[in-house]
Amino acid sequence: MKIVVIGGTGLIGSQVVQNLRRQGHEAVPASPDNGVNTFTGAGLDTALAGAHVVVDLANSPSFEDAAVLEFFQTAGRNLLKAEVAAGVGHHVALTIVGAERVPDSGYMRAKVAQEELIEAAGQPYTIVRSTQFFEFMRAIADAGTENGVVRVPTAKLQPIAAADVAAAVTEVAVSAPINATIEIAGPEAIPFPDLMRGVLTAANDPRTVIGDEHARYFGTELTDTSITPGPDAHLGRTTFTEWLANRK
Repeated sequence: MKIVVIGGTGLIGSQVVQNLRRQGHEAVPASPDNGVNTFTGAGLDTALAGAHVVVDLANSPSFEDAAVLEFFQTAGRNLLKAEVAAGVGHHVALTIVGAERVPDSGYMRAKVAQEELIEAAGQPYTIVRSTQFFEFMRAIADAGTENGVVRVPTAKLQPIAAADVAAAVTEVAVSAPINATIEIAGPEAIPFPDLMRGVLTAANDPRTVIGDEHARYFGTELTDTSITPGPDAHLGRTTFTEWLANRK
């Protein structure tokens, strides 16, 4: 089966491509690096020719409110139109758990808009909503640092290892479309400050972490239920402790 992975050279995409190839599928990574650009439409028709499934893992190069909304809407329309022309039978997209519950965040609003486009397009689809990745905790710490202090929300997160995300997306890609969403998350909910302290301590990083209930995450305040999954979520196997012990 030919499966085109948009964003197939990124953190999740590269692992999805590898997983699919191990299973014997023709997995094609597609990104601006190899001439496929969903925002401009360049290279889409050629890349999607003969494809059975498209997995959309692309992300916006800018997180500014207007720019990120334009990216997901424009790229989404271009990709879905090209899929119809190519006769693609399954559109898989990776979005975010709880995006609809934090409308103060421009990035989250853009992800909701992406989902709405998919649902309205008439293409068979499966949307995979994921919690935050362990691998992005360090970048979040860097963004929240001022004068050696990392200020983060006090709310709980339920982050997931990138390898577990890739495994879930791979399974969806080789399954029949469900025309609905599923949620994936890590196996445990952990207070945001504890996650930060764990990541920084493991890296011998001396920065101080302070929990602040008013600290913003992608432009919005959080509660324990803002971006944590529901009871039917598919849980990854990798715990935070295991991920820290095996991090590269």
